[in-house]
Amino acid sequence: MKLQRLRVEQFRQFRHGLELGNLQPGINLIYGPNESGKSTLVRAIRAAFFERYRSKSAEDLAPWGDSSAAPTVELLFEHQGQRWQLDKRFLKRHRCDLLVDSTAFSGEEAEEKLAELLGYQFPKKGASKEEHWGIPGLLWVEQGTGQDIEKAVLHAGGHLKSALNNLVGEVASSGGDEIIEAVEQQRKELLTSTGKPRGEYLDLGNTRETLQLQKSDLQARVEQYKDQVDRLATLATEHEQANRERPWEEARREMQRAEVKYRDVEALQEQQTRGMDSLKQLGQNLTLLQQSQAHWKNQSQQLELRLKNYEKAKKQLEHEELASPGLVKAVETARSQYQLATGALQQAHLRDKRERLQKDCTRLEAELAKLKQSQEKAKVIQASLDSARKQKNQNLIYISELNRLKQNQRELDDANIRIQTVATRVTWNLTPGKALVLDGQNIEGQGDKLLLEPGVLEIPGLGSLGIQPGGDDLASLRRQLERLEQSLSQQLAAMAVESVEAAELKLGRLQDAEAQIQRFDDVLKSLAPNGVEQLNSVSAEVESEHLARSAELEAMPAVAADIEGSDKPLSLVESELKQAEARLTEAESRQREQETLLLKARHTCEAAHREWQRMQDELNSAERQQQIEELARDIANAEKQSAALESSLKEREAQIREARPELLKQDIERYRATAEHQEKAQQNRALELSEIRARLEAWGAEGLEEQHNELVARLEHVNRRYLELDRRAKALDLLLNLLKEKRQVLTRRLQAPLQKHLDHYLTVLFPEASLEVDENLMPGKFSRGSELGQMAELSFGAREQMGLISRLAYADLLQEAGRPTLIILDDTLVHSDAERLDGMKRILFDAATRHQILLFTCHPEKWRDLGVEPRDLEALKLKGDIG
Repeated sequence: MKLQRLRVEQFRQFRHGLELGNLQPGINLIYGPNESGKSTLVRAIRAAFFERYRSKSAEDLAPWGDSSAAPTVELLFEHQGQRWQLDKRFLKRHRCDLLVDSTAFSGEEAEEKLAELLGYQFPKKGASKEEHWGIPGLLWVEQGTGQDIEKAVLHAGGHLKSALNNLVGEVASSGGDEIIEAVEQQRKELLTSTGKPRGEYLDLGNTRETLQLQKSDLQARVEQYKDQVDRLATLATEHEQANRERPWEEARREMQRAEVKYRDVEALQEQQTRGMDSLKQLGQNLTLLQQSQAHWKNQSQQLELRLKNYEKAKKQLEHEELASPGLVKAVETARSQYQLATGALQQAHLRDKRERLQKDCTRLEAELAKLKQSQEKAKVIQASLDSARKQKNQNLIYISELNRLKQNQRELDDANIRIQTVATRVTWNLTPGKALVLDGQNIEGQGDKLLLEPGVLEIPGLGSLGIQPGGDDLASLRRQLERLEQSLSQQLAAMAVESVEAAELKLGRLQDAEAQIQRFDDVLKSLAPNGVEQLNSVSAEVESEHLARSAELEAMPAVAADIEGSDKPLSLVESELKQAEARLTEAESRQREQETLLLKARHTCEAAHREWQRMQDELNSAERQQQIEELARDIANAEKQSAALESSLKEREAQIREARPELLKQDIERYRATAEHQEKAQQNRALELSEIRARLEAWGAEGLEEQHNELVARLEHVNRRYLELDRRAKALDLLLNLLKEKRQVLTRRLQAPLQKHLDHYLTVLFPEASLEVDENLMPGKFSRGSELGQMAELSFGAREQMGLISRLAYADLLQEAGRPTLIILDDTLVHSDAERLDGMKRILFDAATRHQILLFTCHPEKWRDLGVEPRDLEALKLKGDIG
């Protein structure tokens, strides 16, 4: 059957008519959004075939609110070379006309002709329902019903069996049904449907089982009676022997002796635990002392390293000084006046600083003397810790900031060296009482000045001389020098130091304070966890500050004597000035590069010397030497105590090990259990003796052997009747199975064509799976590998896929039998994943080579690879015609 054209008019939303024409023999893909009319077209096809044209239950086919409408459906299809045309109108002016080639049918005759062709039936009254739809109800899938196939197969079962009979011949004969029913009836008298006994057969079986149990019980009681007699004699002998020997009392005495020994060992174990705790404490203290000693040794190694650096820098300086003696001497002579003035300035600074330090030392000495009067000697460690913390707070500095400060100092030194090599130096030696004016300032006696900018030298009574510094990069160097000096000054102020050396000294004190804090804090926590009074902390702080000031005062060089000028006339000064300027200019021009190297070497040497001297002073101080000696004594004492304690622990451990406390504890438990068990065993023997005597007296009065003989005779009678019914039941069950197996062979011949088509589609989706059909041609058991179950137990999506595969197999079966097929799918397979959907597309494409398929969907993007041209329902509605 190939549908060629469908036209609807005044049918639900299609008020003005819509035609779906030029339908292809294979797949026809019609798409559109929800409410676009896809399900309406499917309803129109169903109405054309299933609904009586006179039916009054077709009101839902009319457009909403239009009571005068006459819903019309026109179908044109081809089957077995014949052209079938159906025109059907409902409600107003209802009619039904069918034209098969040139033969016309109308009314109910036409409807019956269609029902006979497609394999369905009309209801006697009312609207058509699912149970009337037959083959079309199986092949035409409504939206959301693809997974429900059982009812559709049930309603189409008669038509499917008829098609199978046409293929394989009439094999479903009912000639043996009467025999099977007769055998089943006789079998039901003895067996249930599951093969369990029933009726007299069941009663005899229960009675037989009960009698056998009673027989076994009586026989066991007789044997038990004999055993109890023997047991009574043995038990009486054991009871009398235990009363004489009383072994549990000896076991309790052994337990008490073991408990005394175990308590002695426990005392030794407690002493051992306390000793191990003491040894652990000594070990912790020794570790802390050794760490402090290693820290001081590391500082001594650093002192040797700094001495080597100083000696290396000194050798480099000597090398640079000897590199060019003549030129160095000429330059040194020209700079002597500047160095003298610089030395005088440095001496003034030294005098001021010395006076300030002396005042601080005097004040600190007075304050320290007062504090020490009230300081308690027992809290030395706490005082040292507080002193170290105060020193850390006073010298708090960050290494990153110090590194940046050193970098700026090096850049400033390099800039000074460069600017000294290119700037103009003015030196003078004036007659006493004479003066000149240089850049607005009076100059007298001897001196020099480095000019970085143009200057004016005024000579009273003569006029003035203009001095223009040379060098192209002087201005740039001067700006760089000012910028570096400002940056260095800001860093020094932020770090609260006067120089780079002071900052390094501050960092050294900080590191030393941190090491001391760590050491004193660890020692204090182990020895004095509650701390000491605040007075010790204040005293330590003052003492630390006094030592720092005193060390700094002692390290300062002595103040030199004042430099006196010489009396020379002005003309001689001017002549010497010009000559010195010429010589200096010439010498600096020749030796500028060598002078730069010399300045760098001298700066490096002086810095190395200062670092070495500072650390040497710190390490050689009396306080440090005293701390080192005390630390060595503490370490020796701790090692001596630890060795003595370890020896004591080893001796005690040997005593404990020799005593074997675990075996003593086991002996206690063993003797206790032995006494309890032996005493309890004696009690149990007495109780068992009385029970056996009472039991034997009761059994002797019951006559057990007579009861046993009567029961054996009754059991033989019941067993004969039971075996008779058992043989009959098994014979009937065997006969019924043979008859049903014969019927199943005939049924499998009927199922074979359908199973063939079902396997054809199923292996595309599941290569190793199988789906069996029962005798009613209903798909049921599904298996895949180790998976086994009913189709109804699969997931929703899998049931939808199995339902479509089964419908396509039914369609192949019907086509093979010469029956018409048309497959309609309304939004099916919406619950399939991408992989399964791809397999179902292959199945549909294969089925389309044998059947016409109308596929309606609102997801055209999922079907674009189906190999057919999709048809847009919305676009065709605008044209009023499809095709």
